Amino acid sequence: MALCLDTHCHLDADEFAADRDGVIERAALSGVSGVLIPAVRARDYLAVKDLAHHAANTLPATCYTLGIHPIYTPEAKESDLATLRESVIDAMDDPRFVGIGEIGLDYFLPELDSHHQAFFFEAQLDLAKEFDLPVILHVRRSQDAILKALRSRKLTGGIAHAFNGSFQQAEQFIKHNFVMGFGGAMTFPRALQIRRLAKDLPLESLVLETDAPDIPPAWLAHQEHHRNEPGELPQISSVLAEIRSSLITQMQSICSSNALRVLPRWASLIKASQITHSTQQ
Repeated sequence: MALCLDTHCHLDADEFAADRDGVIERAALSGVSGVLIPAVRARDYLAVKDLAHHAANTLPATCYTLGIHPIYTPEAKESDLATLRESVIDAMDDPRFVGIGEIGLDYFLPELDSHHQAFFFEAQLDLAKEFDLPVILHVRRSQDAILKALRSRKLTGGIAHAFNGSFQQAEQFIKHNFVMGFGGAMTFPRALQIRRLAKDLPLESLVLETDAPDIPPAWLAHQEHHRNEPGELPQISSVLAEIRSSLITQMQSICSSNALRVLPRWASLIKASQITHSTQQ
């Protein structure tokens, strides 16, 4: 069975409060090996860490990152950066901690102040550089500004989550050792740009994600209750396999390997845990 990693799942979200263990169990039954849970605000750090360890009892390759999401910067205080730094120091001994995120810039929501976002984003990039950690990036309509910030720092790389930029922007992220996350949006036949990127970008630059409970795939979008779950990842991977004219297990294995290449602590966790996977085509 191929290693099947969901590189972006907000398993701590309130939408999962009523049946979180059921969501975890369904993901395992569908063939998911583990999920990456990105913390989005300082008050959630301990809960996300505890949840990652709890989920790992069923999804053994589960890990987490710590960060301040741009959507939560209006409520963030400068002291939250100190909390993040202290939490990162504490987490460095935790093999399930794999990087900084979710961080970035969001130029889609008009109520978010661009300068305030940038202050927290750049401080977190500096923290990632200090601790030599990869980052999970939120890049909604902000790819050029994020690339500019990356050019002024030499980071280890990471993931550009839910990527929907241009081919040229993707090439620049690749130069900085980033891979691009593809999930539910790719499953819509009319999402021509995203599907074109999924087809034409180098295979070694792709990773799979759900962004659950958000961005439900096409087969859930018209249901009354269309909450996304990590258990949808194998079917999402089948869409990518179809786009790339590949086998599903091959696509899962390649995308998982790509994630582990840019998130080396995750790779070390899987190796140390002896979580095996097949690379059979």
